[in-house]
Order: sequence, then structure tokens, then C-alpha cells
Amino acid sequence: MKIALLGYGKMGKIIEEIAEAKGHQVVYRSSSDFSKGQLEDADVAIEFSVPEAAVANITKVLKMGIPIVSGTTGWLAHYDEMEALCEEQNGSFIYASNFSVGVNLFFSINAYAAKLMKQWREYDVAIEEIHHTEKKDAPSGTAISLAESVLEHSDKTDWHLEGEGDDEDTLKITAIRENDVKGTHVVEYKSDIDTISLKHEAHSREGFAKGAIFAAEWLLDKKGVFTMKDVLGVG
Repeated sequence: MKIALLGYGKMGKIIEEIAEAKGHQVVYRSSSDFSKGQLEDADVAIEFSVPEAAVANITKVLKMGIPIVSGTTGWLAHYDEMEALCEEQNGSFIYASNFSVGVNLFFSINAYAAKLMKQWREYDVAIEEIHHTEKKDAPSGTAISLAESVLEHSDKTDWHLEGEGDDEDTLKITAIRENDVKGTHVVEYKSDIDTISLKHEAHSREGFAKGAIFAAEWLLDKKGVFTMKDVLGVG
């Protein structure tokens, strides 16, 4: 498989290392200040850039007819546009807030727990996420995905970032930035009597990279807009 890497920071370099160890070839690399190789030679593109560049990257690749896997967060106000463009171009597109297999299993556990907890109104739910200081968006895309599943099975009307106005009808997300944290997410149900916590903690970025490569391999012979639920076969 010939891969184009759009975004060549820490994640891009880890993806390159793992992909080449699996026998794939990286034929194009780009970031905000350089590009190397030929994008048109790629069988698939993997996009981990920055929110400001994601839409342009995805648009360019879809118009070239190259399947694309995107893990950049913070640009989802334009997601519907990219979905429509993919359909218009008869393209192939996967977006995920997190490509880690463990996180995607955690998403399913979170959704099940939210359904289970809905009837127990004495529990209040909140989410906490911790990431490295270089992460530009807050809350994380993973935290937003967790929040959306909770909201589907809750009386809460929306989510809000801590410090942006507390309201008992909204789901609070606390975003913490610390040095060298790969990613920790906690969904907490708390009552006067006890606390139930669901936690996922990433130990390295390899999980994200392996998941993105796995998604790219899966996407190669398909057309349409997909999610990691499709890739992993979990509902």
C-alpha cells in the first residue's frame, strides 16, 4: 500500500515507522512548511494535521480520487461539507476523533453505560480529558464523541467546557493540559452515595497510529463515508 501522510508531526512520523515496518511505502509527506514526494502516487492518504489545514487537505485528496483517513480534530463544523463532497466525488472517507482500537471499544462501553444509567437520575455525569500541552483544541474530539453518546441517553441538553458557564442541564467537560500525556479520558457518574468511573488511558501514540493504518487498509477497496464502528464491526 502506498501512503500519503498529510501532517508530518509526531503522529505522522509514528505512522510512517509502523507502516514501513508492515511493508507499506510512504510516497508523500507534507506539513505546513514542506512537502516531499508525489501525492498522486498514493493509494490512500492518512491525515493528521491541524484544524486550520484539515478541510483543505481532505478536499484536495477527495477531488484527486484518493481514499482518505482523517484523525485531525477541531474542524467538525465542516464535517457535513466533507461528507457531501465524498459522496459527490464517489470517494472514500473515514473520520475518527480517535483511531485507537481500545478507545473505540471504550466508546461502545460508554454508550452501553449511558443507556444503563439513564433511569438512575440521582447520578450526575461529567467527563474529564487530559492531554499534552501541544494539543491545540479543547475539549478533545474523543471527549466530544463520548459526550455525544451520553447525551443520546440523558436528560442533558448539550455539553459545555468547564469555565464556560455551569448549568445542571448541560454535561460538563473538563480539559486539562499537562506535559507528555498521551491521552486520558474519564466518564464519571456521581451521586451522594457513590461514584462510578469509566477510564481509558493511552500509554503511547502507537495505538492511534496502528488504528489509522488498519483503517486505511480496510478502506482501500470501498466507496463511501465510514467510521471506526464500520472498520471494527462494532455497533
